[in-house]
Amino acid sequence: MNTLPNPMSMETGRTKRGELVELAGHLALRQGYNPTGLSGVHILRTETVLHDVPVLYKPGAVFVLQGRKQGMLEGEVYLYDEEHYLAVSVPVPFRMESVASPERPLLAVYIEFDMTLGAEVASEVEMRRSGPAPDKAKSLVSSRMEPAIEDVVLRLLRALGDPMETAVLGAGILRELHYRVLVGPQGAALISALRQRGPSGRIVQSLGRLREAYNSEVSVTDLARDAGMSVPSYHAHFKALTGSSPMQYIKAMRLHEARLMMARQDRTIADVALSVGYVSAAQFSRDFKRHFHRTASEEVKWVRRHLGELALRS
Repeated sequence: MNTLPNPMSMETGRTKRGELVELAGHLALRQGYNPTGLSGVHILRTETVLHDVPVLYKPGAVFVLQGRKQGMLEGEVYLYDEEHYLAVSVPVPFRMESVASPERPLLAVYIEFDMTLGAEVASEVEMRRSGPAPDKAKSLVSSRMEPAIEDVVLRLLRALGDPMETAVLGAGILRELHYRVLVGPQGAALISALRQRGPSGRIVQSLGRLREAYNSEVSVTDLARDAGMSVPSYHAHFKALTGSSPMQYIKAMRLHEARLMMARQDRTIADVALSVGYVSAAQFSRDFKRHFHRTASEEVKWVRRHLGELALRS
C-alpha cells in the first residue's frame, strides 16, 4: 500500500538542511577553503561555475550542503551534491566540475581522514560485522547522504561555531563521522582500502611510498618488486584502483605539488620543475599546460583566487 510522505518529517528535513547551509555560510565567509577549529576540517565557499578542473584530493569525505559537484574518472561519474557525498580512500587524480553562483554559492564541508583513526574504526567494524567478505577496494565512492550522516555533519558544524564545543566535542564527532562513512552503503570498499589487504592493499602501500618520494627518480620495476608483483600485474592493479598508469599518476602528483609550490611563494619555473622531479623545465611547462589547460602563471592566479589561504598553507 502506498503511503503519503510525513509532512512533519519533510519539514524537519527542510529545517535541518536550512540550518546546515546557514552554519556553513557563517563559517565560510571567504571564497575558497576556510579554516576551522579542527585540523583537517575545511569549509569551502565558491561562487563560480567550474568545468574540467583537475583535482587530487587527500583521503577524506566531501559533504556538499548547497550546490553541486561531480567528478569524472575513467568514464565514471561520481556525484556529490546536496543528496550525495564523496568519500576518497586513496589520493587519485580526476577531473571535476561544479555548479554555483554569487546568489547561491556552493558550500561544502571537507573532512580529511585521520588514517590511524580510520584504520582503527575499520578494524572495529570488521570484527563486529557478519556477512559477505568486504567489497573490492575503491578509491572514490559516491553515496547517498543518509539521515545519520547528515545528523553528524550538523552536530559538527554546530560545534565548530563555539570554540569550547570544538575543543571538547570535536574529536568525538569526527570519530563518529569516520564510523558513519565506513558503515555506509559502500563503506566496505573503503574499509578494504584502509585495511590495506591483498593486491589492492599493496597498491595503497605503494602509493604511500610514492607520496614520500614523488620528486625522485621512480622505477616501475622497483615499485612492482616492492609490492611483490610482476610488472604487468602491478600495472593492472594500479590502474584498477587509481584509474591511471603508475607514470601518469606520478606525473599528476608532481604537477599538483608544483602548482601549490608556485601559489604559496614566487619561484621560477626551473626551480619548481627541479623540486618536483623534472629534469627539463621546458617539458615541465608543456606537461603543466596539458594537465591544467593554463600556463603556470595563469594557474597560480586561479589557485590564489579560488582555493583560498588555507589551501596555500596546508
